[in-house]
Amino acid sequence: MVATAPLPPPREATQSAEAAAPSRHRTQLLLWPFVLTFGVTGYGLTAPVLGRDELITWDVVTRDTAQILATLHNVDAVHGTYYLLMHLWVNLFGDSAISMRLPSVLAASGAASVLSLLGNRLFGPRAGILAGILFALVPAVSRYAQEARSYALVVLLAALATLLLLQVLDRPRSVWRWAAYALTLVGLGLLHVIALSVVAAHACMLAAHARRDRSLWWKSALALLTVAVLLAPVVLLSRSQVNVQLGWVPVPDGWALLSIWWDIFASGACAGALIALALLARSPRRAALLLCAVWALLPPVLVWLASQGGVSYFRSVYLLFTIPAWALLAGAGLSAACHSWKAATALLAVLAVLSLFDQRQVRQPFDHDGPILQPPLDYRSAADLIAKHYRPGDAVVYDREHSWKLDAGVQYYLPRGLKMRDVFLQSAPREINQLYAIDCFVPDRCLKGEQRVWLLAHGDEPDPFNAINQGQAYVLRNRYKPSWSQSMAGMTVTLLVRDDKH
Repeated sequence: MVATAPLPPPREATQSAEAAAPSRHRTQLLLWPFVLTFGVTGYGLTAPVLGRDELITWDVVTRDTAQILATLHNVDAVHGTYYLLMHLWVNLFGDSAISMRLPSVLAASGAASVLSLLGNRLFGPRAGILAGILFALVPAVSRYAQEARSYALVVLLAALATLLLLQVLDRPRSVWRWAAYALTLVGLGLLHVIALSVVAAHACMLAAHARRDRSLWWKSALALLTVAVLLAPVVLLSRSQVNVQLGWVPVPDGWALLSIWWDIFASGACAGALIALALLARSPRRAALLLCAVWALLPPVLVWLASQGGVSYFRSVYLLFTIPAWALLAGAGLSAACHSWKAATALLAVLAVLSLFDQRQVRQPFDHDGPILQPPLDYRSAADLIAKHYRPGDAVVYDREHSWKLDAGVQYYLPRGLKMRDVFLQSAPREINQLYAIDCFVPDRCLKGEQRVWLLAHGDEPDPFNAINQGQAYVLRNRYKPSWSQSMAGMTVTLLVRDDKH
C-alpha cells in the first residue's frame, strides 16, 4: 500500500494546493484555528494553582544560567532546553502565572495553525480548518496549554516537523528544506526525546516517495543521522538520570496500553468522538491516511514496549504529540461525513458540549497537581493566610519529609517582599544545583529564638507536631506552643509562639 499509493508528485500537489486554497483560504487556515485555540486555552489561565512540575520550572528558570547548566548535569537534562528558553522569557516578562504559562498557550495556538495547514495539504482546506478546530476542543490541549512545562511546545514542533517533511518531499533537492526539517527534529528532541517517535510516521512517508526518487534514501538517512549525532549528548546525559526521575512510574500492562487514550485526551467523550470521526476519514491519497494513522497509533506502542524494561516511560503526557494526528484524521472524517458547513458546525457544537465537563475539570484549582503520588496542596490559600497575619521577624518551618515542593509552592504565592527565615533549611536547591532542599542534620542548632514560627505541614493532623519530622518536632515542642491552626486542601498552617515557660 505504501509503494502504490504515495502522495501526488510535488508539482501536482503544489498546483492542487494553489487551486484549492487561495490566499484567502490560507489566511483562514492560519488565523481561525489560532484565534479559537488561543481563546479556549487562555480561558481560566490562572484558575489552577501551580502544580509541582510548574514549581520546578519556576525554581530552575529563576536561577542564573550557570546554576541552570550545573543543575542539568545532576537532574532534568531532558527539560534543559525548555528551562533555558523560559529563563530568557522570565527575565523579559516576569514570573507571574500568566507569564510562565503564556508560552504554552501560544505554542498550542501555533500548533492548531500548523495542523490546519497540514490538513489542507493532506485532505483539503475544509478538513484542515476542521482539524484545527477539533484540536482546540480537546480538553488535554487546554490542560497542557495552561501548564508551564514543555509539552505544548513539543506538540507544536511535532506538527511543524511533519509539515516541513511534506515540503521537503515537494523539493527534495533543496538543502535548506532538509536543514529546516532536521533542525526542527533536533528542537523536538531537545524538548522531549520520546516525541522523536513521530519519526516512525515520517519514515513511512519517506519510504513511499523513495520508490520514485531513490536519492531520498540517502538524503533522509543523512538528515536523521545528523539529528542523532546532535542529540546524542543530551540523550546520554538524560539516560543517566532516568532512574531518579522516572523510578516512580509503574511498568504498564496490556490494559494500560488500551486505556491510554482517555488520559491522552483528558476526556473519554472527546477521545471516543475523535476516534469515531477518524474512522470516517477518506482520501484518494492513501499515504496521507497512513502517515496520520502511524503517527496516532505507533508512538504509544513503541513507548509501551520501551517501558517493559527497568524504567517505564509510559505517561499520557509524553504522548500528547499524537493528538494532532487524531485531529487530522477526525477533520478528514468530519469533512467527508458533512457536505455543508452547517452540518459540520452542528457536530462541532455537539462535541464542544460533550467535552464541556472535562474542559471545566482541567481548570479546577488543583488539577495541575493531581493525586499522582501526593494529594494536591492549596499553596495559594496558605500564602494568603500567612501574608494576612505576618509580622516582621517571623520564621517558617516547611514539612519537607512528607510533601514534595510544599515550600516552593507557598514561597511562590507569598508577596516577594515578605521574607521569613526557613528555620531548618541547611541548603536550598539552587545552592546545591538540585531540585530538592537539605534540612539541618541537628535541628536544635538551627533554632535562633524567633518569637513566632509558621508551621506548614502536610495533611490535617490535629497535633501539628505529629505531622512533621519528629526530630524537628521535638525541638519545636520544647520551645513553642501552637497559637492557632487552619486547615486547607492537603495541608495545615499553624502559628507557633514562643513558650516562655521553657
